[in-house]
Amino acid sequence: MSQASTPTARWAIAIATAVSFGALATPSHAQAVKVGLAMDLSGPFAVGGAEAKAGFAVAMKQLGGKLGGVPVEFVEADTAGNPETARQVVERMLMRDKIDLFTGPVGSSVALAVGPPLFAAKVPYLSSNTGPSDYSGARCNPYFFGASYPNDAYHEAAGKFASDKAFKKVALIAPSYPGGKDAITGFKRTYKGTVGDELYTKLGQLDYSAELAQIRASKPDALYFFLPGAMGVSFIKQFVGAGLSKDVALVSTAFSADEDMIPAVGDPMLGLFNTAHWSFDLDNPANQRFVAAFREQNNGRNPSFYAGQAYDVLMAMDAAVRDVGGKVADRPALLKAIKAANYKSVRGDFRYGANNFPIQNYYLRVIGKDASGRISNKVIGTVLQNYQDTTAAQCAMKS
Repeated sequence: MSQASTPTARWAIAIATAVSFGALATPSHAQAVKVGLAMDLSGPFAVGGAEAKAGFAVAMKQLGGKLGGVPVEFVEADTAGNPETARQVVERMLMRDKIDLFTGPVGSSVALAVGPPLFAAKVPYLSSNTGPSDYSGARCNPYFFGASYPNDAYHEAAGKFASDKAFKKVALIAPSYPGGKDAITGFKRTYKGTVGDELYTKLGQLDYSAELAQIRASKPDALYFFLPGAMGVSFIKQFVGAGLSKDVALVSTAFSADEDMIPAVGDPMLGLFNTAHWSFDLDNPANQRFVAAFREQNNGRNPSFYAGQAYDVLMAMDAAVRDVGGKVADRPALLKAIKAANYKSVRGDFRYGANNFPIQNYYLRVIGKDASGRISNKVIGTVLQNYQDTTAAQCAMKS
């Protein structure tokens, strides 16, 4: 069966068997809230998709299988990271399943493909990962919430760090798709040194021998790379294997340097600097609760930022459904409740700007070994504080 014809699947019943509903009892006639989960469980973003699903599962166990105390039905599908497949999946969710809320896609190209039908149907889309610059800027929409971050901001934080670190010449590499182009643009916006080679690769590419040869010849002080998932795993191994780590510092973001990737790479990850708006070691009660629950449900391993973001989105939905008393058909009230963000986020305090993207902190992390010898990230500073993305000025929404 092709990805395009893969049927959506309801998994609320499966989750319900693992949780207790006693504390969140509602009248038996309460109408279920329907949530579309279009996740990338195969394809180039499969690593992030699997982590997001694990984060969703932690949230639903804690919420007793409900949102705002109201029964919830999830309509789940795999987009395979393919924009056309994703668009077809979402159109089915809208026409057949009549979803009330939507989340899930990892990739920017998928988000850009599914946004228009969701906006036309007036279904709020809370992005658990990607925040394309189109949606944070000129194409902002009241029905899109970049609940995690705007694409450019992560890379703007990395560019500022590279400048603060006084790297004189930095080479750049990213896949040729909207998220990759946002990465390069964001980094260059805040980096004050000389940009060397600017390399765009194929999405899903795993062999970087040609690019590494070019980087070696250009002799940069540092290399900034945005290569999520399996792409990053392959790249880092090849970079270190080629001996480049002796002379070229690696700088990245959580997309290419988080807890989901570290076990697959191992020691070559040590010393890698990366920026993030969230980390499993952030010291706040909501985050501590999430991390403890994730470890319990996932054999003791640390959650990645994909998992943390997914958890946060369902907590945001829970708060919004609660604040409208389950009346999700009242779209103006629902949008107002989502934007209020009346919940404790794992990232700590934040607020939405006029473009429905967070104003929040971005942190610097470095990969090392903890007291037990496990390789993991550690927050070592704040690069940007209460930061509003630069594309927000292009958004026509005023509040």
